[in-house]
Parts: sequence; C-alpha cells; structure tokens
Amino acid sequence: MTVNIPQTSQKRIVIIGCGFAGLALARSLKNSNYQVVILDKNNYHQFQPLFYQVATAGLEPTSISFPLRKIFQSYKNVFIRVAEVLKIDTENQIVECTLGSVKFDYLVVATGVNTSYFGMKNIEKYSIPMKSTSEALSLRNLILQNYENALSAQTQDAKEGLMNIVVVGGGPTGVEVSGALAEMKKYVLPKDYKELDCSKINIYLLEASPRVLNVMSEKTSEKTTKYLKKLGVNVITSAKVLDYDGKTVTIADKPSIRTDTLIWVAGIGGMKFEGIKPESYTRGNRLKANRFFQVEGYENIFVVGDMAFVTEEKYPNGHPQVARAAIQQAQHLGKNFKLMQKNLPLLGFSYKNWGSLATIGRNLAVAELPFGKFYGFFAWAMWIFVHLMTMVGIKNRLLIFINWFWNYITYDQSLRLIIKSKEKKE
Repeated sequence: MTVNIPQTSQKRIVIIGCGFAGLALARSLKNSNYQVVILDKNNYHQFQPLFYQVATAGLEPTSISFPLRKIFQSYKNVFIRVAEVLKIDTENQIVECTLGSVKFDYLVVATGVNTSYFGMKNIEKYSIPMKSTSEALSLRNLILQNYENALSAQTQDAKEGLMNIVVVGGGPTGVEVSGALAEMKKYVLPKDYKELDCSKINIYLLEASPRVLNVMSEKTSEKTTKYLKKLGVNVITSAKVLDYDGKTVTIADKPSIRTDTLIWVAGIGGMKFEGIKPESYTRGNRLKANRFFQVEGYENIFVVGDMAFVTEEKYPNGHPQVARAAIQQAQHLGKNFKLMQKNLPLLGFSYKNWGSLATIGRNLAVAELPFGKFYGFFAWAMWIFVHLMTMVGIKNRLLIFINWFWNYITYDQSLRLIIKSKEKKE
C-alpha cells in the first residue's frame, strides 16, 4: 500500500525523524522547490534537554513538546505522516513504514539515538531510561509513587529501597537530573511527606570513568562534583555497574546499593534500518557519512544529527551528539539541497563549537565557551537563556519561564501529579 501523499513534479525529500535535526532541515526548506515529507512516530517535537525537569516535576510534558502540524502550518511544501519506519529499499528508493510505502528522491535519516544498555538485559528490564517525554513522565510517576508507598512500608529495607534513587551516567543529563532530585529532597519532599525522615533519602550518581562531565575540562568536572556534593548528592566515580535486579545495584569493586529506582542515562546508540548496508554503520550504530552528509555507499541517502558520524580534523571521533551540532548539520544540508537544484558544487561542513553548558541546581551551573569558562550564577543564567531561546514556540517559552520563576521564588512546584493511563479490563 502506498501512503497517500500529493503527487508533484517536485523532487521529494523524505526526512525520518523530527527532532532537532529533522526540524531544522524541514524549516530550512520552507517554500523551496522540494516536496518535503516528514515521517515520525510522534506528532510532536520533543525538547530533549529538559526531559529531566519533567521527570523531577519541574515542568509539564506539554511545556517541552510542540505539535508538528502547528510548526508547519504555513509550509505549503511540507507533509507530515505519523508512522514508524520498517525498512528502506535503497534500490527502488522506497521507505516502508507502518502506513505503507513512501517513494523518495532523497532520504534523510534524522532519527536521533536511543538508550544503550550495553547488552545488560536486567538493567534494560528494570531501569528507567530518559530519551522521550513519555519515559520522563513514567519516571516522574515512579518517583512520586515510591514516596507514597514509603509511607506505608512495613520494613526498613523496603522503605530504604523506595526512598533511595540511583542515577547511572555522569554526563550532562546525569548531572542535571541528580541535582534536580537533590533539590527536591531538600526543598519539596520534606513539606509533602512530613511523616518521612527525608534526611535518609540518598541520591547516588554513578560514573564509570574517573570523573563526571568527562567531555569537559578537569576544572569544570571538579566544580561540578563540588556543586553536586554541596546539594547532597553521593558522587561515586570509577563505578562500573555490573547488574541490577530491580532491588540492588551491583557495582564492580564497590559496595552494592539498595534502591527500587535506577535511572539509566549511561549510554546511547543508533538504530539499524533494514536495507542499509552493514558496512555503512560504525560504533554506536552511527551512520558513516562524508562532509556533505551523504551516507557511505549511497548518493541520495543522507544523515544528520546524533546518528551522523562525520569526521574532520578537530573531531576525528565524529561531532558531539548535542542539539547545537544537529541543528548546524541540518541547516547546512538544507543549503546544499538548494545548491543541488542550481547544479552548483556542494559545500563541505565544519562544525562551529559554541561551547557546553550544564546546570546542577539553583544558581549552580558550569559553562565552557570559546571566550572562557564560567561557574555559578552567571553560567546558570546563561543556561536558562540558551534553553529558552532554543525552545520551539513563544507560548512554550513563556510557560517554562513562568514555571522556573515560580519555582525560584517559592522553592516549590505544583506539578507533582501521578498520571497513569487507565488499564483496560479483560
């Protein structure tokens, strides 16, 4: 079955995924002489850097999500289909998806990446990832439900398991979620759960390497660790997690930790598409591509965003898997598509690194920018500004700012709701 999309004489670009890269590419092709078809399993764009705030009841899921059809209302050449890709027929230039088949002239893979568990089945089964709005909401439900259950726990072991939280992965997401949880423990949970001794809540951050934020400088890593410990987070480095059975975290050469809540943000990996040559993939299931973003072995298949493995002298291991890199890549590819129409030479891409930011808590953040390193309040204010400006939609920006402002002046939020889907009766 062929997916019903208007036929036109325009060349068709099919974009798989509408995260930062897919969105930026489609926007760059507004009113171009291409027909653009977006395939995404969701009908909304997700702002991934703030998933952790949904998980810790700082923001509502709707604040960081924006309907795709709203974004592209004025784009006459963009068509959206909510579907999952099943197979890519590279020879006949067809994408097979859950709605049927879609013919393409050019295909762009912009799916982003998924959580990687490094083959550890128990951790995949029992831990909570944070790579989507729905996963962040599930984590919020779990955390709040656990504290409700802790009020009625019959044994000290059960209460300890319900109250303790372990975060695995000392990258920006792990650091940010640990800091947010520590602030909940300090400012919010004692008011909500007066019968609990919240001083016995333990927030652990486990990192397999010798330091957190190891992609940033050693000084920044030290500052981050200092800030986290100031908030009460137990930072444990050189901690390789071996297993988790839903109750106990087993760590190599270190004592195990009792917890019912393991948040896994320790690894990411791309997805493999049936039909793409195995040799086109590299480590982490990223697609090898040249500096025009053409996937190795194909002329009319491109990749941008976290899935793209593009090397240059400064980045022999590929560009950073961050939003800013994805947006730059997509905008550059959009320019090249326009050059193709004019039969002009394509331009090679060079990534411009504007720096890295991570927030730890109230007035506490770290920033490494081309013109210097900053810590504390200034870095925190900069983090807020950058994230607000990157957010899609003025309404979303306003809602997030209001939530942040209210939380800042009251040391509280009113978003601690346990919202679960109703199970159908057999």
